[in-house]
Amino acid sequence: MLNSELSLRDRQILSIEKMLLFNSDKGTEAATSNLDEQEIVWKVLIMDARSTAIISSVMRVNDLLKSNVTVHALITQQRSPLPDVPAVYFVEPTEANIDAIVQDLKEDKYSETYINFTTTLKRDLLETFASKASATGKSDRIKQVYDQYLDFVVTEPEMFSLEMPGTYGLINNPQSSEDVITNLCDSIATGIFNAIVTIGTIPIIRAQRGGAAEMVAQKLETKLRDYVNGTRSSASGSTSFERFVLVIVDRNIDIASMFAHSWIYQCLVFDVFKLSRNTITMPTTNEQNEEVIKKMDIDPKDFFWIANSHLPFPDAVENVETELSNYKKDAEEITKKTGVSNLTDLDPTGQSDTIQIQEAVKKLPLLTARKSTIDTHMTVLAGLLKQLESKGLDSFFELEQSSDSSKTRQDFLAALKDGKTNNIEDKARTYIIMYLTAQEILPSAFVKEVEQYFQSVEYDISALKYIYDLRHMFKLSSMALQNKSLETHTSANSEGQDGNASQLLSGLSNKLYGLTEGKIQGVSSLLSGIKQLLPEKKTIPITNIVEAIMDPLNSSKKNLHITSEYLYFDPRSTRGSHEKLPKSQTYNKSLVFVVGGGNYFEYQNLQEWVHQHENSNKKVIYGSTDIISPNGFLKEISGFKK
Repeated sequence: MLNSELSLRDRQILSIEKMLLFNSDKGTEAATSNLDEQEIVWKVLIMDARSTAIISSVMRVNDLLKSNVTVHALITQQRSPLPDVPAVYFVEPTEANIDAIVQDLKEDKYSETYINFTTTLKRDLLETFASKASATGKSDRIKQVYDQYLDFVVTEPEMFSLEMPGTYGLINNPQSSEDVITNLCDSIATGIFNAIVTIGTIPIIRAQRGGAAEMVAQKLETKLRDYVNGTRSSASGSTSFERFVLVIVDRNIDIASMFAHSWIYQCLVFDVFKLSRNTITMPTTNEQNEEVIKKMDIDPKDFFWIANSHLPFPDAVENVETELSNYKKDAEEITKKTGVSNLTDLDPTGQSDTIQIQEAVKKLPLLTARKSTIDTHMTVLAGLLKQLESKGLDSFFELEQSSDSSKTRQDFLAALKDGKTNNIEDKARTYIIMYLTAQEILPSAFVKEVEQYFQSVEYDISALKYIYDLRHMFKLSSMALQNKSLETHTSANSEGQDGNASQLLSGLSNKLYGLTEGKIQGVSSLLSGIKQLLPEKKTIPITNIVEAIMDPLNSSKKNLHITSEYLYFDPRSTRGSHEKLPKSQTYNKSLVFVVGGGNYFEYQNLQEWVHQHENSNKKVIYGSTDIISPNGFLKEISGFKK
């Protein structure tokens, strides 16, 4: 049963911890408490590139230490023998990995071997492994072989990726063979299957017809049906009202959202810098004023990220200043009590007769960690401010909020000719959104002028040609779902929003400009009332789809009509049941999966919708074949034409 208190990330962490404790049912804390040091079993963790991505997204070195892992290494590395230490392997089920494990057995590298595969080990490979291990004469050292069903990367509490880049291109490129697409859909179905097994409940499946989503759903239903029939798991025996709904859609349901500029803090970081596996990679300057690339780790327990990643960027700027101010007050209070002039003057060994100093020393690690987190986000936010100014990103955000009109088109042409060359992709993205969301095809003279600009700066417009064909083929499928406000009541400030948003945002961003890392403090006075200045929150097509399926009583007739055509599968019922029209049903929990690439913008919009239904215990998990940045997706569709 889905437990609302446990997120997908929580469940994946629990599964990994269980694996590291030799697949014991005892939790990490229970396994390590009340044990003498001699009784604790230290171990080595051997991973490959794929399993490293899975673990590093949700755990840190200290978390591994709690599970008594003292050494972790790649299976491809030269590793020194540790003949008295057991080894836990967590690797993909490939022949190369099997050969490496067998070689370790031959060389007596470890005292015992506990083997865990990221996903199902196929029968032929299992037989190959058994044969090779037996030939070493040391197969008795293999204590366990498990399929872990963990082959997906979790980056947010309710968000995961299969990290299968280029999926959209493969599916939509007419040059892709049928075998390529069939094998790809099978791999996608396996990835979703892993997530479902980790969740622990067999879902009802609803899938968009006629594309890769349908093929993935069919393959997934077969896998789940076989799993239900082949196991005695409690998941297969749960009652219907406890089950969740899995919604599978193709990326083409909404292309525009892949290019959107957003002011949500997390979305901006992902768009402007690089956010991958909870690590932010961004350019910054060193003491010599030279540009260097800096990597900053966002711990899953990062208090500021948890509280602010889903908020508008200006709110995050305001809140980081508040956090810094609170930290300074707490630090000052400690220095007053202890009589030292600076926290660094405290003796971390705590060798003091003064109770106040002893108490201060206890608080020191927490204060230091807190300051480090604040410093990280101040650096990131200051870097974003510089990029906003350098690229004029606010103008594109404003244009994307405006309705199609001759004034909007003129404003866009003015933004095109801003003289900047570091924001060409941003210009292309805003143009694509304007083209896809306009009620009528944009005037040919306007289109021609835009294309001439891109050609004048030698920008490849093959992506634009693809979008033209796409709009013609799908006839505004992204607009077929009604957008509606996430707010139950519209504030007075939102009247005439399209006319006022541009001026308001422009005025705000002008005040923000010029701020540097050293000047980020003191911004809060400029940001008061920002919530009234931002455009009204809107649901986007994927959120409307999820609402129509999860909460049909509160969805529009138009959205209900569209989703009523979605296929219906129940892996626990008799075959052929999906031919029947499903009865209207309300679900509290869902997993929505996009075949062909996803983004943080959709994830945050879905979570915002969930937040509006706090009293109804709604929960939505978001997954995709790959979480891809707007510029990354732009590059992907530039690679082929319809």
